[in-house]
Amino acid sequence: MNARTRHRVGRIALNLAAIVVFAFSVFPVYWMVNTAFLPGSAVKSETPHFWPDQFTLKSFAGAWNDGFLPALGVSLGVTVLTVVVALLFAFLASIAVTRYRFRSRKTFIVAILVIQMIPAEAMIISTFRVLDGWHLLNTIIGLSAVYIAMVLPFTIWTLRGFVNGVPAELEEAAMIDGCSRNQAFWRVTFPLLAPGLVATGIFAFIQAWNEFVFALVIMTRPESQTLPIWLRAFVQATKATDWAVVMAGSTLMAIPVIVFFLIVQGKMTGGLVSGAVKG
Repeated sequence: MNARTRHRVGRIALNLAAIVVFAFSVFPVYWMVNTAFLPGSAVKSETPHFWPDQFTLKSFAGAWNDGFLPALGVSLGVTVLTVVVALLFAFLASIAVTRYRFRSRKTFIVAILVIQMIPAEAMIISTFRVLDGWHLLNTIIGLSAVYIAMVLPFTIWTLRGFVNGVPAELEEAAMIDGCSRNQAFWRVTFPLLAPGLVATGIFAFIQAWNEFVFALVIMTRPESQTLPIWLRAFVQATKATDWAVVMAGSTLMAIPVIVFFLIVQGKMTGGLVSGAVKG
């Protein structure tokens, strides 16, 4: 077997491995959506249904009419507030620790790493008591404040790497061409940081959207539940779980995430080619 043949066989093997990994990754999602379109009797039958041969929207109607919209509103409010505030503070902090030299700068960077090592669940009781003292239980602001504190260290650390990867000489070249410092930053550096902002925004979005433990402890009223807590209501120990409705609710819960990814995908790609200086 010559080198060209070995190279071709290696590429085929890698492609097959990629297909297998893709199939294993996608199948749970397909099974969730497929189950959502089946009636409860078909889901509980011993014969597996690999496609919705008994197509029905009854499960989606049941999930939609059982408090989906109020839970969606709470989740969207908490997630949007978390992403916006976390990105704002992380962006300013990453610029400060990368572009400026000040006392305790290294201490601040080390503190970010140390904070990430502390399990968030270890602070549930103290967090609950603080929010209770501030009368922020069962409020979007209270839960958002907890999520912001959770995602901020990682977003600062991630954005710091992106800011550090943009040479300061680009701003200096733009200033030589006649831009002020602010103009050089917003016209040259900021567009190059767009992929970093999108990447950290995606992390903050997923964390806030899927978080369960703190939402369960802080949002105790039915009208203030987020989507993960709302979905838990379909799984009860006192009666059989309607898995078709659970899968329909999970599918509805995944739709905003898909829409968000479709929106930011183009922004991430566009940011890679935005921003330049004159040669």
